[in-house]
Amino acid sequence: MTLTTKSSKFPIRLSPFFLLTLVIIISGLSQGLLLPVLAIFMEERGIPSSVNGMHAAALYVGSFAMTLVAERVLGYTGFKKLLLGGMVAVMIALPIFPLVSNLSIWFVLRLLVGVGDSAIHFTSQLWLLLLSPRERRGRNLSLYGMSYGLGFSFGPFGIRLLNYSQLLPFVLLSILTAVAIVLVLIRLPNMYPERTARSVKETRKYGQIYRLAWFALFTSLLYGYMESTMNSNFPIYGLRIGLSAEQIATLLPFFGIGGLILQLPLGMLSDRYNRKVVLMIAGLSGGLLFLSVPLVGNSFWGLLLLFMGAGGLVGSFFSLGLAYAADLLPIALLPAANVIASFHFSIGSILGPNAGGAVMESVGPGWLFILLGSLYMLFTLTGFGFKKRSLEKS
Repeated sequence: MTLTTKSSKFPIRLSPFFLLTLVIIISGLSQGLLLPVLAIFMEERGIPSSVNGMHAAALYVGSFAMTLVAERVLGYTGFKKLLLGGMVAVMIALPIFPLVSNLSIWFVLRLLVGVGDSAIHFTSQLWLLLLSPRERRGRNLSLYGMSYGLGFSFGPFGIRLLNYSQLLPFVLLSILTAVAIVLVLIRLPNMYPERTARSVKETRKYGQIYRLAWFALFTSLLYGYMESTMNSNFPIYGLRIGLSAEQIATLLPFFGIGGLILQLPLGMLSDRYNRKVVLMIAGLSGGLLFLSVPLVGNSFWGLLLLFMGAGGLVGSFFSLGLAYAADLLPIALLPAANVIASFHFSIGSILGPNAGGAVMESVGPGWLFILLGSLYMLFTLTGFGFKKRSLEKS
């Protein structure tokens, strides 16, 4: 898979890597703010956690829907146009949230944001993956993941701006998105994935990808589950164990900060040693830390340290999993593998708020993290049964 470029009348002075990471930082900011703010709004209105969780999943339903058509749309529009379309959708939807209080309208807006975010992530991930040589794949995708983590970490700080105006953080995010749209519009060429010979029939392509790289693609489902659980369910968990909204807003960024600290070292380690082993060790350690969360109760500093540690260990799961899949698959299957990774992320993100809300309501708040930690332990165990296979043997 190579890339073809259509000429642009604007000189390119900013690298594609820089602009794509800038876009993903802003995307992280929007998700890091939107989910916890709306969860707090709904909890304060007395809406049950199960309903809150189902409503939060609307964002990922939109993401899932976009995933189903992303590969085909990319072939028609090219990277730049699909990326811009996603950014415009997010920019339009964000400032409408604080202007209305109708849950049905919020549901539709979440769907729109989900479609936009999915277009942004699918395009930028695949673009960087195809541009990265194998020996720097883990590093580059980790830097990409760090960029998202940076935005994701600072997003919840926008909760503090609500004291001035409910509209303020959403408008600021829309302005930042608009600036990024202008930069992408004038500084990036429109690039297309080059069409390759269809050596693999469409009906067999996805089956082959799963046979060759199911373990690597499991990571994106776990990452989606974890991210949506932390954003949508933890604010409810925090309020129910006695934390204030300000404490919740302070704690959430430290999960992403841990990812910022360890993501690049883990990516570089995976380039040098064994990516599968790095993923298994991170999953085991992160799972144990999640299981420890109920043990510290509402201790602010205990939660902060656990979130930093767990975030550092599993915050790179999506990017490392995608890099590992690229090691296992022929290059012609990478766009479809990226679709599957995005699909898994969406499924995990839909399951997270629903499962988390249901288990907190039916069993107890602490089970939110018992379930989350157990999933990472299960991931580590399945790794012992995964063996690298060649395309011919699949």
